[in-house]
Amino acid sequence: MSRDTKVITLGCRLNACESDVMAGHARDAGLGAAVIINTCAVTNDAARRSRQAVRRAKKDNPEARVVVTGCAAQINPAAFADMPEVDCVIGNAEKMLPATFDPGTLFSGAPIRVNDIMSVRKTAPQLIPGGNRRLTKSRNRTRAFLQVQNGCDHRCTFCIIPFGRGQARSVPAGEVVAHVRALVRQNYGEVVLTGVDLSSWGADLPGQPSLGDLVRRVLRLVPELKRLRLSSIDPAEIDEALFEALTTQERMMPYLHLSLQSGDNLILKRMKRRHSREDVIALARRLREKRPDITFGADMIAGFPTETGDMFANSLSLISEIGIPWLHVFPYSARAGTPAARMPPVDGTDIRARAKGLRLAGEEVR
Repeated sequence: MSRDTKVITLGCRLNACESDVMAGHARDAGLGAAVIINTCAVTNDAARRSRQAVRRAKKDNPEARVVVTGCAAQINPAAFADMPEVDCVIGNAEKMLPATFDPGTLFSGAPIRVNDIMSVRKTAPQLIPGGNRRLTKSRNRTRAFLQVQNGCDHRCTFCIIPFGRGQARSVPAGEVVAHVRALVRQNYGEVVLTGVDLSSWGADLPGQPSLGDLVRRVLRLVPELKRLRLSSIDPAEIDEALFEALTTQERMMPYLHLSLQSGDNLILKRMKRRHSREDVIALARRLREKRPDITFGADMIAGFPTETGDMFANSLSLISEIGIPWLHVFPYSARAGTPAARMPPVDGTDIRARAKGLRLAGEEVR
């Protein structure tokens, strides 16, 4: 049996970044034969696949100890601790700390080590001086993902993630710049800034700088960086500094992935989103006027509760009107504890058909 620690990642790019950090912490601590499963909770299906990953990991590595972390574990740690395959459950804050992976203490204490994520006020300790700064080793040798933000202060009615990630918190700009420089020294040509609610970066920092301020600072202070890209952006929070950078800076990649979720205004209101269909159309038009080569991607939910056929048609028409070729489509699944779970559901057959329709709409734009 291998004496190395394996890390299995489910879910988002942020999880992937954090898995790389955990792998380094485990290696430095000499954790040895263990499997760490970094779970996802964005949908019921994601939580189910997380549990399947735990069972599969133990089956494939019967002598290894199994550690579960990530959003699904943070939200419902007892459910994982009760699984016979699991030795220890650690929270999303704890998984970023080097001391967590000390083999002398990790498996000798309580099986659940999950604290109140809402009380956490710092993010990405691996980027902060005195926090054992660690450079993420990307599997893609030309593109590196850099966590600059964590948590979310919004409460979209379908979303459980704030309860897994906590309140919005940002990495200070100086630390982001230092980390980008370090990645460039590792010969990465492109850096992707990522976070749970990336658009809110800076709101918790002194002076409340904007994401656009951060982007301009990185481009100005790291001239050797060839390309800078952003992960998913909330269209309601694109500030003028960010707009200017996207449309005038050649090193900014001409691509935006927008967190849209729907193209119908009433559904957007029921989702508690902060933008309208008209806002998105106007934003896309303004961006293309200044930078004609810009391309869009988007997150879309199929079959949100109360969605009618006409409402779904509005989502389809938005994709074609703006021209969105790259879609992440999520068939709606109710998450216990969210307001949307109490709304009248759409039939499962219709949800699946609408998800397929959204994917086809994106393909037709390409």
